Amino acid sequence: MEESLIKALAGNPGTAKDFTAEVLKIRLKENENLTDILIDKKLIPENQLLETFSAWYQLPFWPDLSLDSIRTDLIDQVPIHFLKKHIMVPLGVDAPTNQTDGNEGARQGDEHQPENHTEVTIAIHRPSDLLPVDDLVRLIGVQRYRLVLSTRSAILSAISMLYEFKQDTAEQLVQDMEDFEMTVIGGDEETADLLDDTSDAPIIKLVNNILSQAIKAGASDIHIEPYQEGFKVRSRVDGILRDLVSPPKWIQPALISRIKVMAKLDIAEKRLPQDGRLDVKIADQKIDVRVSTIPTSFGERVVMRLLNKTSSLLKLKELGLASGDLAGIEELVTSPNGIVLVTGPTGSGKTTTLYSILSTMINPDINIITVEDPVEYQIKGISQIQVNPKIDLTFATGLRSIVRQDPDVILVGEIRDQETAEIAVQSALTGHLVFSTLHTNDSAAAITRLVDIGVEPFLISSSVLAIIAQRLVRVLCEDCKAPYAPDDFLIQSLDITPAQLENSQIHKAVGCEKCFQTGFRGRIGIFEILMIDEGIKSLILTAFDSNRIKKEAQRQNMITLRQDGIRKVLDGTTTFEEVIRVASK
Repeated sequence: MEESLIKALAGNPGTAKDFTAEVLKIRLKENENLTDILIDKKLIPENQLLETFSAWYQLPFWPDLSLDSIRTDLIDQVPIHFLKKHIMVPLGVDAPTNQTDGNEGARQGDEHQPENHTEVTIAIHRPSDLLPVDDLVRLIGVQRYRLVLSTRSAILSAISMLYEFKQDTAEQLVQDMEDFEMTVIGGDEETADLLDDTSDAPIIKLVNNILSQAIKAGASDIHIEPYQEGFKVRSRVDGILRDLVSPPKWIQPALISRIKVMAKLDIAEKRLPQDGRLDVKIADQKIDVRVSTIPTSFGERVVMRLLNKTSSLLKLKELGLASGDLAGIEELVTSPNGIVLVTGPTGSGKTTTLYSILSTMINPDINIITVEDPVEYQIKGISQIQVNPKIDLTFATGLRSIVRQDPDVILVGEIRDQETAEIAVQSALTGHLVFSTLHTNDSAAAITRLVDIGVEPFLISSSVLAIIAQRLVRVLCEDCKAPYAPDDFLIQSLDITPAQLENSQIHKAVGCEKCFQTGFRGRIGIFEILMIDEGIKSLILTAFDSNRIKKEAQRQNMITLRQDGIRKVLDGTTTFEEVIRVASK
């Protein structure tokens, strides 16, 4: 039967013999499932394979799985690793409305009479191996069920969602711990997947739940803040801190100790700050967690920075740049040498902007090397160096070594001191294009900051090509934002002209389930790009006052951060309040 099926998959009679022989040879040698062989060896596209299976086995093919009818009660006795291993998932009764079923496929179980006679749908990926299906049917205790075929990614996504829905909330876990005799949990390594963790230790479940909730919400940071009478766990989503849970004070030592064990920190040292890291995985997301602890009056305070390794890198045109600014940056990357600086506070998206710029420059003819702390994204085609102060690998020492590696383009994660700044300037003056970041409030202040660090004004005017200041504003939720008319005082205070309002529709945040009642989903950048032309260069040499430089740049039609933010308000992307929150006049 298997040989006939393989011939049917080959399609072309002329190639069927060779195709069948190759597949059977691999099947015999590796002893793998037929479905896995055909897909993993890329012998046939997955959807084409499943469509053929659908006709051969008389089973419907559902490319997507609806989670509207998801039932967590079906997996009470089913380990998640069992479903992942055999790539199958039990769903509710309702079929997805957008699927076109082929021939209706159903199997009848003969054991475990259910409490009701509703039919359960089981999505499978390997129709040639149905023994695990029988085991699953016995575990979930149903008599009537039907089988459907689906893609591997759809099934694995459904499994992860099913077990996420099943997880207790952090509040429930804290309540369950009230009667538990607390001890410090130590010595365990973190699980490969947080959803796989079956530990009964309440503190382990609580930490895993906090991480899972934060990752699911797209948080960038988790804060554990101790106070006199208790402590709070908060997460930063879209730049705003939100409360996750406020457990009783007695849970605090065990919770922090568990996190320190996971990050391989010294749990006995509570008087000094410590830094560590750990890797966690939830479903198909790999997260790099940077852990920082500091001692406070009421116990250790912990902040965990979450870096999603699986998130895709934004393209330059997706950052929120206006067409004129985008053209200016695209022209900058063609420069043979010079420095381009990106400025802004921590968490304003500077590194993401630099990565997006570098990704447009990747070319076999160009040697790009970076020195970063930390390396947030692994980019193919770029050599990336991780700063490590413990072995004296700083930005300055890394940059000094990079220059000897014959680079065309250099990225320095941050200019923090005079030595790094001077090497960056010298690199730019000797034929390299250098990108870096500074912590300043606006673009003009970067000039003052470089002079303050110790760089001579004539070197700045000779090497710096442009300074990009940026902030992140939250984007209005498309499902619930509502138009409104702002009052005249607000319009006048922001210097908005009647002509600007004439063809614009201003919106406000409302809140719905999709945006967690915040009214916002995601963030976008607002930008201020200071091009160092001859007029600005002469001003830097005579007076490096940031106010005078900014006024001169505005006279030459530079768009400020607030002006760019207002443009995004007028086109319905964000709100006045968001722009006022992040950008001064």
